Amino acid sequence: MSANGYNALDRLIALFSKLPGIGKKSAGRIAYYILDSNPSLAQALAKELESIHQLIRRCSICGGFTEADPCMVCTDSNRDKSVICVIENAQDLRIIEEGREFRGMYHVLGGLIAPLEGVSPANLSIDKLIKRLNGVKEIILALNPTIEGDTTALYLQKVLKEYPIEISRLASGMPVGGNIEYIDKLTLSRSFRGRVKI
Repeated sequence: MSANGYNALDRLIALFSKLPGIGKKSAGRIAYYILDSNPSLAQALAKELESIHQLIRRCSICGGFTEADPCMVCTDSNRDKSVICVIENAQDLRIIEEGREFRGMYHVLGGLIAPLEGVSPANLSIDKLIKRLNGVKEIILALNPTIEGDTTALYLQKVLKEYPIEISRLASGMPVGGNIEYIDKLTLSRSFRGRVKI
């Protein structure tokens, strides 16, 4: 045990517990699992974590995470470039892609408008979205149905109303207060098919 009273296991548990959705008990289970596993698992995990920021970057077009810039979605000639799905974060892109319902383009805002947390429209990639509107016919706002999501959707609707673009939002199927991260594929698919104009 070190002089400050924490050993390597305590420090590892403390680090894991900083990750979203992982409490102290889950962090402990993960740490003990790694200790009980073959050392090659810890070595592979350490190697991937060490290199992730060098290998993965933001796509210069959509803002999603990618190894090659632009990303595979933005360079796919089979995708419908006239439709852009606006999402809060890069994780939502991956989840929507797994549903295999949407075949357009994406735009990652990098958050939602939340004045109490100091997040204003200037903190989001809204200006970058505006620069992408040439040839776009529809914007789908795939934002979580929360106060922040609704505020952001209303702001975007106001900003985009001067452009000849249809604006829609994911329809019922996504519960109010829910997150795209936890929506099953069928519900997400129905939300895309039943989107409504706003």
